[in-house]
Amino acid sequence: MLSTDGSTQLEVSMFTGNTSAEWQQLGPVLEIAWLVGEPERIGEVFLPPGGREPEPGLIGRGGAQPDDAAVRLLPIRQRPGSNVLMAALGSKNLSRRQLLVKRRSDGRLDITNVGRLELTVRGDTVDSTVVGIGDVIVLGKAAVLQVVKRRSDRLYTLNSWDSARVQAFGGPDEFGIVGESPLAWSLRDSLAFCAGKEGHVLLTGESGTGKELAARAVHGLSGRGGALISRNAATLPPGLIDAELFGNTRNYPNPGMRERPGLIGEANGGTLFLDEVGELGHELQAHLLRVLDSGGEYSRLGESTVRRSDFTLVAATNRSVKDLKHDLAARLIHRVHVPTLDERRSDLPLLIRHILSSAADKDPSIASRFFDTSDRGRRRRPRIDVKLVEALLRHRYSTHVRELHRLLWMSMAGSRGQTLRLVEAVQESLDIPQPGEARGASPVDEITAEQITEAMERHQGVQARVWKELGLKNRFQLRRLIKKFGLATPAEELTTAG
Repeated sequence: MLSTDGSTQLEVSMFTGNTSAEWQQLGPVLEIAWLVGEPERIGEVFLPPGGREPEPGLIGRGGAQPDDAAVRLLPIRQRPGSNVLMAALGSKNLSRRQLLVKRRSDGRLDITNVGRLELTVRGDTVDSTVVGIGDVIVLGKAAVLQVVKRRSDRLYTLNSWDSARVQAFGGPDEFGIVGESPLAWSLRDSLAFCAGKEGHVLLTGESGTGKELAARAVHGLSGRGGALISRNAATLPPGLIDAELFGNTRNYPNPGMRERPGLIGEANGGTLFLDEVGELGHELQAHLLRVLDSGGEYSRLGESTVRRSDFTLVAATNRSVKDLKHDLAARLIHRVHVPTLDERRSDLPLLIRHILSSAADKDPSIASRFFDTSDRGRRRRPRIDVKLVEALLRHRYSTHVRELHRLLWMSMAGSRGQTLRLVEAVQESLDIPQPGEARGASPVDEITAEQITEAMERHQGVQARVWKELGLKNRFQLRRLIKKFGLATPAEELTTAG
């Protein structure tokens, strides 16, 4: 069959035909994070051969050659229940034989550069190295790959998500959720399950992970004809919470007050999304208890009549479930965790492309400056320097998709010319783990103002010596800390000598 870009696709269950148990388990694969000239390949993966004594696989431009020293790997689009084998890479920047990749028994990959492009891993140019989950591989100025964990046979089959709801590979689904990772598909499946069942829903996850999109998906998949009513629970005034939730009759509690249906009344037949519900005190959470019981009974202020609202509450919090009032939590019977970017790092390249494309849709100047166009005038390919892609993939995110938006806009604002680049403002904002350092822990968080001041005095403000002594990644982290603590000596006055 033909893909949307015209390439031939073959559905395969396993690329090499190897049926060993090891081959079918979760393991490291190489995902295309960026490919100059072929950004439509983002999200496709190379599955290195498995088995007890795996052979190396070859990655490069074009199809198999008679003199290939190893089995040539073709990219695969993995989706729940199927793998689709794609056409060979066509980028002229790649060598016909670029990388040899071999699976190791310790869950890592041996990679050897056999092509003309430089191989860079963790900032070092190497001829061969060992990489593990989360490592980013840069090939010259042409390509970025990252090591992600996938099943080697195919993704798990979904239980609740309708297979007819399939968006273009790598694009947003109808609710705006972007991702082809197992976690992204598991999230969609969990949301579809909740949407099709009775009961209220609690979405958990850190700030900026996309809980509002998840709420839209629950509503959209529920088939309810009513509206989706959204409100940030933290903005509900404590003294007026009953009026806000349940509404009031005309002239009550004050003369001249208009009649209001309240959020519960507006959501009748639909869905009420209360974001940041954990910001409500327990005494305010208690106001929700009766209406969440079967029947949805409530009364407007100033009215003795009992009303009923047939609605589903989707509540969201970035706090622990234990922080909620226990009897409110008990009524939120369906729970869905919205993963962080660290948890679904393989979706980052797709999010980068989606955010840029959305910006270009709204701003013609962005489209004309940073995108190539096809022969028919349609915008197709964003131009991004591979150093920026690498930096965004290695960065530790604290506010997740919101933070990715911010970094990309900083790049658009600071880049000169027609290509998005790693500008200084972005470099200063990066938090990249040191080799061997866990992503959740950063030495930056443990450094005090006193340590910085003492190091600056010892080294007479020589920047290179200060940040190296403190164990920082670069001078930009040092500048951020100086600004954070408001130290007297401006970061700009530090000398780069040393």
